Amino acid sequence: VLKLFKLLHRTRQEVFKNDTKALEAARQKINEEFRNNRDETSEEKINELLKIASDVEVILRTSVIQAVHTDSDRIVLIPRKDLLQDNTPYLDKPTKK
Repeated sequence: VLKLFKLLHRTRQEVFKNDTKALEAARQKINEEFRNNRDETSEEKINELLKIASDVEVILRTSVIQAVHTDSDRIVLIPRKDLLQDNTPYLDKPTKK
């Protein structure tokens, strides 16, 4: 449980880097969820909660991207390196090799 708690906080720091509001909100939410369930004794419920926390960590790490408003009608995306993937271009008519 402690390992997952620390992993969520590390992921939060990486995903929301330089965004103090998001960092604080995520910190509070993570701490609140773990605090609310710290007295849980049912093994099935604990495993379910750990699965949810693990899924949240994966979603944060793989799906969340930062964006910054630069003008009233412009947003700049700030992707992390682990989000960038090689893209294969789409071809209407594939070439024969």
